[in-house]
Amino acid sequence: MTTTDTDTVSWNPKALDEIVSNDDSRPVLFTNARIVTMDPLIGTMLGADILFVGSLIVGVGPGIVTAAQDDNAIVVDCTGMTIVPAVVDTVALAGGRGRRSECVATLTPGNTTDFLVVPDELAADVPSAVATLISRPEQVRALVAAGRPVRWAGTDAPGRTTASEAGIPAVPDLTGSPRVGVWIDRKDFLHQELTADGRYDETRGGRPHAYQGRFWIDGDRIDYLDDLGFWAYGEFKGDELHHAGYVMKLS
Repeated sequence: MTTTDTDTVSWNPKALDEIVSNDDSRPVLFTNARIVTMDPLIGTMLGADILFVGSLIVGVGPGIVTAAQDDNAIVVDCTGMTIVPAVVDTVALAGGRGRRSECVATLTPGNTTDFLVVPDELAADVPSAVATLISRPEQVRALVAAGRPVRWAGTDAPGRTTASEAGIPAVPDLTGSPRVGVWIDRKDFLHQELTADGRYDETRGGRPHAYQGRFWIDGDRIDYLDDLGFWAYGEFKGDELHHAGYVMKLS
């Protein structure tokens, strides 16, 4: 009987319960796996472990399990499994990254805990492992995003994060928001007014209403949908708004 013939529903159920109820105070260790890190320095390791706390990977390699009891880690036995990055850097796969620091989506300590666990026979390489998630999702043992299970034992994990509803969201009410007002760049070329009804109006080089449209703020990110139909974005950094090469402050 091959690994894929087994009942995935019974795969590490106790560990799943512990991870779901974990408040990120306990480290989580996936142990005894083949780990394809996609990091050109670390490479692929057999019989290895991946340790994470919350959303960050803190260790990769053999022997980490020896400290599991000391650290009160949640242990997930991955015998017969391969772990690969859940987010694939296709440029790196094609050999298009000149430096290790340019590689993204690797299972490197310090990176975000996004990975996929599939049986060895379905993971000859990263593309085939990811293809399993698309074509044979019932065979996926675990899909972890930012340290939280999304799929487990072939089904949706309890309490999993779900995608926001597709479509353009309603116009927000930003009354009282400290980010509402007129933002002006350092050279006094761009004036961008953000109003409480979720509209923006740009003056460029003294030309009024150069661009107008709607905007949405999510954390420190701002997304724009211009009335002409194109999308753009910006980022709030402290008391500055960075957008399309401009750095603005509230007037």
